[in-house]
Amino acid sequence: MASQEIEALANALARLPGLGPRSARRAVLWLIKRRETALTGLVEALGTVRDRLIECPVCGNVDTTSPCGICADPRRDARALCVVEDVADLWALDRARLFTGRYHVLGGRLSALDGVRPEDLNIARLIDRVSAGGIDEVVLAMNATLEGQTTAHYLAERLEAWPIRLTQLAHGLPVGGELDYLDEGTLAQALRARRPVG
Repeated sequence: MASQEIEALANALARLPGLGPRSARRAVLWLIKRRETALTGLVEALGTVRDRLIECPVCGNVDTTSPCGICADPRRDARALCVVEDVADLWALDRARLFTGRYHVLGGRLSALDGVRPEDLNIARLIDRVSAGGIDEVVLAMNATLEGQTTAHYLAERLEAWPIRLTQLAHGLPVGGELDYLDEGTLAQALRARRPVG
């Protein structure tokens, strides 16, 4: 048995997504064996992030600068805005380096079951950004869930008053996917979004 402090560290790590109790214990043992290099660096990095982490007042991303690095980057296309549900979605899209515009984080999605209403999300700030002008396209990058699509539909209705191009991420067949392994919803979306060959 480990000391209470080591168990507390393992329990804290086990609460992280993707880590269960066994994986957390393995991570703790790895950190203990490398306490002079890895553990010290991890503690310092966590402390720095804890002390300097802020939410970007422009887009809702989290960073250690204000505005965040994406909003402050002059190479970004300020005329294109990609709306995402969460910071994790922003990071996933930006990691792919396929979208060169800026982002807007809603902070969730509409859900009657969970009691999430439009006023609970960063929709007012989005409307302010679009109404200020200078945006030609808004990409609705909601997750392909019922709540995500409900949110996208609500946003489309709210944004139709402005002369912008409103687009949505395509949903359907994943690259390398085989039809017999896909769920009915994915197949239905792929069929609805079919396009001419050539």
